[in-house]
Amino acid sequence: MPPARATSSARALEAILPLIISGQPYEAHQKARTFASRYNKSSQYDTAIDVLFQSARELLKVGQQGSGTDLASFLLDVYDNKGEAVSDESRGRLTQLIALAGPSGSWRKTIIDKAVSWSAKAGVHPAGDPDLHHYVGELLYKEGNFAVAEPYFLAAGKRDSARVLAEMLVEWAGSDSPAGPFALRGTIPYLQNGNILAARTFIVHFVSQLTARRPSLLSPHQPTPIPVGQPTEGEADEIVFTTDSTLNFAQLAVRACQRAQGDKNKVMREAWVRLCGTYQSKGGLVSNREVRKTLIEIAELYFAIPPPRAQQANPLGDMISAMFGGAPPTGGGGAPARRILAPGPSASTPGLD
Repeated sequence: MPPARATSSARALEAILPLIISGQPYEAHQKARTFASRYNKSSQYDTAIDVLFQSARELLKVGQQGSGTDLASFLLDVYDNKGEAVSDESRGRLTQLIALAGPSGSWRKTIIDKAVSWSAKAGVHPAGDPDLHHYVGELLYKEGNFAVAEPYFLAAGKRDSARVLAEMLVEWAGSDSPAGPFALRGTIPYLQNGNILAARTFIVHFVSQLTARRPSLLSPHQPTPIPVGQPTEGEADEIVFTTDSTLNFAQLAVRACQRAQGDKNKVMREAWVRLCGTYQSKGGLVSNREVRKTLIEIAELYFAIPPPRAQQANPLGDMISAMFGGAPPTGGGGAPARRILAPGPSASTPGLD
Protein backbone atom coordinates (compact mmCIF):
# COMPACT_ATOMS: atom_id res chain seq x y z
CA MET A 1 0.00 0.00 0.00
CA PRO A 2 1.21 3.56 -0.65
CA PRO A 3 2.08 5.63 2.42
CA ALA A 4 -0.87 7.37 4.07
CA ARG A 5 0.64 10.79 3.44
CA ALA A 6 1.01 10.10 -0.29
CA THR A 7 -2.59 8.90 -0.46
CA SER A 8 -3.88 11.90 1.49
CA SER A 9 -1.96 14.48 -0.52
CA ALA A 10 -2.60 12.84 -3.91
CA ARG A 11 -6.07 14.38 -4.37
CA ALA A 12 -4.81 17.87 -3.58
CA LEU A 13 -1.77 17.55 -5.84
CA GLU A 14 -3.91 16.23 -8.69
CA ALA A 15 -5.85 19.50 -8.47
CA ILE A 16 -2.76 21.74 -8.11
CA LEU A 17 0.07 20.47 -10.30
CA PRO A 18 -1.84 20.38 -13.65
CA LEU A 19 -2.58 24.10 -13.17
CA ILE A 20 1.15 24.83 -13.08
CA ILE A 21 1.74 22.78 -16.21
CA SER A 22 -1.10 24.58 -18.03
CA GLY A 23 0.30 28.03 -17.20
CA GLN A 24 -1.98 28.97 -14.31
CA PRO A 25 0.50 29.51 -11.46
CA TYR A 26 -1.69 31.96 -9.51
CA GLU A 27 -4.56 29.49 -9.37
CA ALA A 28 -2.19 26.68 -8.39
CA HIS A 29 -0.72 28.79 -5.63
CA GLN A 30 -4.13 29.63 -4.18
CA LYS A 31 -5.29 26.01 -4.28
CA ALA A 32 -2.07 24.86 -2.57
CA ARG A 33 -2.58 27.37 0.24
CA THR A 34 -6.23 26.36 0.64
CA PHE A 35 -5.52 22.63 0.85
CA ALA A 36 -2.47 23.10 3.12
CA SER A 37 -4.38 25.40 5.48
CA ARG A 38 -7.11 22.82 5.81
CA TYR A 39 -4.64 20.02 6.55
CA ASN A 40 -2.64 22.21 8.95
CA LYS A 41 -5.73 23.19 10.96
CA SER A 42 -6.78 19.55 11.27
CA SER A 43 -3.23 18.60 12.42
CA GLN A 44 -2.57 16.57 9.28
CA TYR A 45 0.89 18.08 9.20
CA ASP A 46 2.65 15.49 7.03
CA THR A 47 0.02 15.86 4.32
CA ALA A 48 0.28 19.66 4.45
CA ILE A 49 4.07 19.40 4.20
CA ASP A 50 3.87 17.15 1.14
CA VAL A 51 1.38 19.45 -0.63
CA LEU A 52 3.40 22.58 0.11
CA PHE A 53 6.75 21.09 -0.81
CA GLN A 54 5.69 19.60 -4.13
CA SER A 55 3.68 22.69 -5.10
CA ALA A 56 6.50 25.08 -4.17
CA ARG A 57 9.03 22.96 -6.03
CA GLU A 58 7.02 22.91 -9.25
CA LEU A 59 6.26 26.64 -9.06
CA LEU A 60 9.94 27.47 -8.61
CA LYS A 61 10.84 25.23 -11.55
CA VAL A 62 8.70 27.38 -13.86
CA GLY A 63 10.16 30.64 -12.55
CA GLN A 64 7.39 31.59 -10.13
CA GLN A 65 9.74 32.66 -7.33
CA GLY A 66 7.18 34.75 -5.46
CA SER A 67 4.55 32.02 -5.24
CA GLY A 68 7.14 29.30 -4.62
CA THR A 69 8.79 31.27 -1.83
CA ASP A 70 5.45 31.96 -0.19
CA LEU A 71 4.66 28.23 -0.09
CA ALA A 72 8.17 27.47 1.19
CA SER A 73 7.57 29.92 4.01
CA PHE A 74 4.22 28.27 4.76
CA LEU A 75 6.00 24.90 4.75
CA LEU A 76 8.32 26.14 7.50
CA ASP A 77 5.33 27.38 9.48
CA VAL A 78 3.91 23.86 9.34
CA TYR A 79 7.31 22.50 10.42
CA ASP A 80 7.00 24.72 13.49
CA ASN A 81 3.43 23.68 14.21
CA LYS A 82 4.31 20.00 13.91
CA GLY A 83 7.57 20.30 15.82
CA GLU A 84 9.42 18.82 12.86
CA ALA A 85 12.93 17.75 13.83
CA VAL A 86 16.01 18.53 11.76
CA SER A 87 16.74 15.45 9.66
CA ASP A 88 18.09 14.57 6.24
CA GLU A 89 14.51 14.52 4.92
CA SER A 90 13.31 17.78 6.45
CA ARG A 91 16.54 19.56 5.50
CA GLY A 92 16.52 18.01 2.03
CA ARG A 93 13.17 19.57 1.15
CA LEU A 94 14.54 22.98 2.06
CA THR A 95 17.81 22.65 0.18
CA GLN A 96 15.90 21.67 -2.96
CA LEU A 97 13.72 24.77 -2.68
CA ILE A 98 16.71 27.01 -1.90
CA ALA A 99 18.50 25.76 -5.01
CA LEU A 100 15.43 26.24 -7.22
CA ALA A 101 14.75 29.77 -5.94
CA GLY A 102 17.81 31.04 -7.82
CA PRO A 103 20.08 34.00 -7.10
CA SER A 104 17.94 36.82 -8.46
CA GLY A 105 16.05 39.08 -6.09
CA SER A 106 15.61 38.33 -2.41
CA TRP A 107 13.46 35.21 -2.74
CA ARG A 108 16.20 32.72 -1.94
CA LYS A 109 17.46 34.73 1.03
CA THR A 110 13.93 34.76 2.45
CA ILE A 111 13.83 30.95 2.39
CA ILE A 112 17.38 30.63 3.76
CA ASP A 113 16.80 33.00 6.68
CA LYS A 114 13.59 31.29 7.73
CA ALA A 115 15.09 27.81 7.26
CA VAL A 116 18.11 28.65 9.43
CA SER A 117 15.82 30.11 12.09
CA TRP A 118 13.69 26.95 12.11
CA SER A 119 16.76 24.70 12.34
CA ALA A 120 18.06 26.72 15.30
CA LYS A 121 14.81 26.11 17.16
CA ALA A 122 14.26 22.52 16.06
CA GLY A 123 17.83 21.26 16.32
CA VAL A 124 20.62 21.18 18.88
CA HIS A 125 22.74 23.94 17.37
CA PRO A 126 21.85 27.48 18.52
CA ALA A 127 23.28 29.04 15.36
CA GLY A 128 21.30 26.71 13.10
CA ASP A 129 21.92 23.33 11.49
CA PRO A 130 25.59 22.98 10.38
CA ASP A 131 24.71 20.94 7.29
CA LEU A 132 22.22 23.58 6.20
CA HIS A 133 24.78 26.35 6.72
CA HIS A 134 27.38 24.36 4.77
CA TYR A 135 25.00 23.73 1.89
CA VAL A 136 24.14 27.42 1.58
CA GLY A 137 27.81 28.41 1.83
CA GLU A 138 28.80 26.05 -0.96
CA LEU A 139 25.93 27.21 -3.16
CA LEU A 140 26.97 30.84 -2.80
CA TYR A 141 30.67 30.05 -3.22
CA LYS A 142 30.02 28.24 -6.50
CA GLU A 143 28.23 31.37 -7.71
CA GLY A 144 31.28 33.47 -6.82
CA ASN A 145 29.48 35.27 -3.98
CA PHE A 146 32.38 34.94 -1.54
CA ALA A 147 31.44 37.63 0.98
CA VAL A 148 27.93 36.24 1.48
CA ALA A 149 29.13 32.61 1.60
CA GLU A 150 31.76 33.29 4.28
CA PRO A 151 29.49 33.59 7.36
CA TYR A 152 27.67 30.37 6.46
CA PHE A 153 30.93 28.39 6.46
CA LEU A 154 31.90 29.99 9.76
CA ALA A 155 28.49 29.23 11.30
CA ALA A 156 28.63 25.62 10.06
CA GLY A 157 31.84 24.95 11.98
CA LYS A 158 32.36 21.56 10.31
CA ARG A 159 35.78 20.35 9.20
CA ASP A 160 34.51 20.17 5.62
CA SER A 161 33.27 23.74 5.96
CA ALA A 162 36.67 24.89 7.21
CA ARG A 163 38.38 23.21 4.25
CA VAL A 164 36.06 24.79 1.71
CA LEU A 165 36.35 28.17 3.44
CA ALA A 166 40.14 27.92 3.14
CA GLU A 167 39.82 27.12 -0.57
CA MET A 168 37.45 30.03 -1.10
CA LEU A 169 39.60 32.56 0.76
CA VAL A 170 42.71 31.49 -1.16
CA GLU A 171 40.76 32.06 -4.37
CA TRP A 172 39.46 35.38 -3.04
CA ALA A 173 42.96 36.54 -2.07
CA GLY A 174 44.13 35.99 -5.63
CA SER A 175 47.74 36.30 -6.63
CA ASP A 176 48.70 39.57 -4.99
CA SER A 177 46.43 40.44 -2.02
CA PRO A 178 48.02 40.26 1.45
CA ALA A 179 47.42 36.80 2.89
CA GLY A 180 47.24 37.78 6.56
CA PRO A 181 43.77 39.37 6.59
CA PHE A 182 42.28 36.30 4.93
CA ALA A 183 44.04 34.00 7.43
CA LEU A 184 42.52 35.89 10.37
CA ARG A 185 39.06 35.86 8.76
CA GLY A 186 39.03 32.09 9.18
CA THR A 187 40.98 31.52 12.37
CA ILE A 188 39.65 34.21 14.72
CA PRO A 189 35.89 33.48 14.36
CA TYR A 190 36.43 29.74 14.79
CA LEU A 191 38.60 30.37 17.86
CA GLN A 192 36.03 32.77 19.31
CA ASN A 193 33.42 30.00 18.97
CA GLY A 194 35.66 27.56 20.82
CA ASN A 195 36.03 25.47 17.66
CA ILE A 196 39.70 24.50 17.70
CA LEU A 197 39.24 21.65 15.21
CA ALA A 198 37.75 23.95 12.57
CA ALA A 199 40.38 26.64 13.22
CA ARG A 200 43.20 24.18 12.80
CA THR A 201 41.66 22.55 9.72
CA PHE A 202 41.16 25.98 8.17
CA ILE A 203 44.68 27.29 8.75
CA VAL A 204 46.37 24.05 7.66
CA HIS A 205 44.50 23.98 4.35
CA PHE A 206 44.71 27.74 3.83
CA VAL A 207 48.50 27.79 4.22
CA SER A 208 48.97 24.65 2.13
CA GLN A 209 46.86 25.88 -0.79
CA LEU A 210 48.14 29.45 -0.62
CA THR A 211 51.84 28.54 -0.62
CA ALA A 212 51.25 26.07 -3.46
CA ARG A 213 49.81 28.93 -5.52
CA ARG A 214 52.30 31.52 -4.28
CA PRO A 215 55.58 29.77 -3.39
CA SER A 216 57.27 33.16 -3.09
CA LEU A 217 55.47 33.52 0.26
CA LEU A 218 57.68 30.84 1.83
CA SER A 219 60.31 32.29 4.13
CA PRO A 220 63.80 32.10 2.60
CA HIS A 221 65.17 31.64 6.13
CA GLN A 222 62.93 28.64 6.90
CA PRO A 223 61.58 27.20 3.61
CA THR A 224 60.64 23.80 5.10
CA PRO A 225 57.80 23.25 7.61
CA ILE A 226 58.60 22.81 11.30
CA PRO A 227 56.73 19.89 12.97
CA VAL A 228 55.16 20.88 16.29
CA GLY A 229 53.08 17.82 17.11
CA GLN A 230 51.65 14.55 15.89
CA PRO A 231 49.54 14.42 12.70
CA THR A 232 45.78 14.31 13.32
CA GLU A 233 43.51 12.46 10.88
CA GLY A 234 45.94 12.93 8.03
CA GLU A 235 46.66 16.59 8.78
CA ALA A 236 50.27 17.41 9.62
CA ASP A 237 50.77 19.47 12.76
CA GLU A 238 53.45 21.85 11.52
CA ILE A 239 54.18 25.52 11.08
CA VAL A 240 55.01 26.88 7.62
CA PHE A 241 56.89 30.12 8.08
CA THR A 242 56.18 32.74 5.44
CA THR A 243 57.08 36.31 4.64
CA ASP A 244 53.65 37.41 5.91
CA SER A 245 53.84 38.15 9.64
CA THR A 246 50.07 37.93 10.20
CA LEU A 247 49.89 34.54 8.49
CA ASN A 248 52.64 33.25 10.78
CA PHE A 249 50.79 34.63 13.81
CA ALA A 250 47.54 32.91 12.80
CA GLN A 251 49.28 29.52 12.64
CA LEU A 252 51.00 29.97 15.99
CA ALA A 253 47.85 31.29 17.67
CA VAL A 254 45.84 28.21 16.68
CA ARG A 255 48.58 25.87 17.96
CA ALA A 256 48.78 27.79 21.25
CA CYS A 257 45.01 27.62 21.80
CA GLN A 258 45.05 23.94 20.86
CA ARG A 259 47.40 23.26 23.78
CA ALA A 260 45.63 25.55 26.25
CA GLN A 261 44.46 24.20 29.59
CA GLY A 262 42.81 27.29 31.02
CA ASP A 263 44.74 28.45 34.08
CA LYS A 264 46.21 24.94 34.57
CA ASN A 265 49.06 25.33 32.10
CA LYS A 266 51.25 28.26 33.11
CA VAL A 267 53.72 27.61 30.30
CA MET A 268 51.09 27.98 27.60
CA ARG A 269 49.57 31.05 29.25
CA GLU A 270 52.97 32.74 29.21
CA ALA A 271 53.58 31.57 25.66
CA TRP A 272 50.29 33.17 24.56
CA VAL A 273 51.18 36.50 26.17
CA ARG A 274 54.64 36.48 24.55
CA LEU A 275 53.17 35.51 21.17
CA CYS A 276 50.67 38.37 21.18
CA GLY A 277 53.25 40.83 22.49
CA THR A 278 55.84 39.88 19.89
CA TYR A 279 53.53 40.24 16.92
CA GLN A 280 51.70 43.32 18.21
CA SER A 281 55.05 45.08 18.67
CA LYS A 282 55.71 44.62 14.94
CA GLY A 283 52.67 46.71 14.06
CA GLY A 284 50.48 45.62 11.20
CA LEU A 285 47.13 43.88 11.42
CA VAL A 286 47.76 42.04 14.70
CA SER A 287 48.16 45.39 16.47
CA ASN A 288 44.87 46.67 15.05
CA ARG A 289 42.48 47.72 17.82
CA GLU A 290 39.68 45.33 16.81
CA VAL A 291 42.08 42.40 16.46
CA ARG A 292 43.56 43.18 19.88
CA LYS A 293 40.07 43.11 21.39
CA THR A 294 39.37 39.68 19.94
CA LEU A 295 42.73 38.39 21.18
CA ILE A 296 41.82 39.52 24.71
CA GLU A 297 38.56 37.53 24.39
CA ILE A 298 40.50 34.49 23.17
CA ALA A 299 42.99 34.86 26.04
CA GLU A 300 40.12 34.66 28.51
CA LEU A 301 38.35 31.81 26.72
CA TYR A 302 41.36 29.49 26.35
CA PHE A 303 43.85 30.63 28.99
CA ALA A 304 41.51 32.02 31.69
CA ILE A 305 43.34 35.35 31.54
CA PRO A 306 40.78 37.96 32.68
CA PRO A 307 40.43 41.05 30.53
CA PRO A 308 42.29 44.18 31.64
CA ARG A 309 40.54 46.90 33.63
CA ALA A 310 40.55 49.20 30.63
CA GLN A 311 41.60 49.03 26.99
CA GLN A 312 44.80 51.04 27.41
CA ALA A 313 47.67 51.60 25.02
CA ASN A 314 49.68 48.67 26.38
CA PRO A 315 47.64 45.49 25.77
CA LEU A 316 50.63 43.23 26.48
CA GLY A 317 51.20 44.82 29.89
CA ASP A 318 47.49 44.57 30.65
CA MET A 319 47.43 40.89 29.73
CA ILE A 320 50.51 40.11 31.87
CA SER A 321 48.99 41.99 34.80
CA ALA A 322 45.73 40.09 34.45
CA MET A 323 47.50 36.75 34.20
CA PHE A 324 49.32 37.36 37.48
CA GLY A 325 46.31 38.47 39.46
CA GLY A 326 45.01 41.67 37.87
CA ALA A 327 41.35 42.23 38.61
CA PRO A 328 38.72 41.97 35.87
CA PRO A 329 36.80 45.08 34.87
CA THR A 330 34.44 46.50 37.44
CA GLY A 331 31.51 48.82 37.09
CA GLY A 332 28.11 49.70 38.42
CA GLY A 333 26.41 47.22 36.12
CA GLY A 334 28.71 44.34 37.04
CA ALA A 335 31.08 42.46 34.77
CA PRO A 336 29.67 40.24 32.02
CA ALA A 337 29.77 36.49 32.53
CA ARG A 338 33.17 35.07 31.67
CA ARG A 339 33.46 32.47 28.90
CA ILE A 340 36.20 29.96 29.70
CA LEU A 341 36.59 26.58 28.04
CA ALA A 342 36.94 23.74 30.52
CA PRO A 343 40.51 22.39 30.56
CA GLY A 344 41.24 18.79 29.72
CA PRO A 345 42.06 16.16 32.33
CA SER A 346 45.76 17.00 32.39
CA ALA A 347 48.16 19.63 31.16
CA SER A 348 49.69 17.10 28.77
CA THR A 349 46.46 16.71 26.84
CA PRO A 350 47.02 18.32 23.42
CA GLY A 351 44.15 20.73 23.92
CA LEU A 352 40.65 21.00 22.60
CA ASP A 353 41.16 19.41 19.23
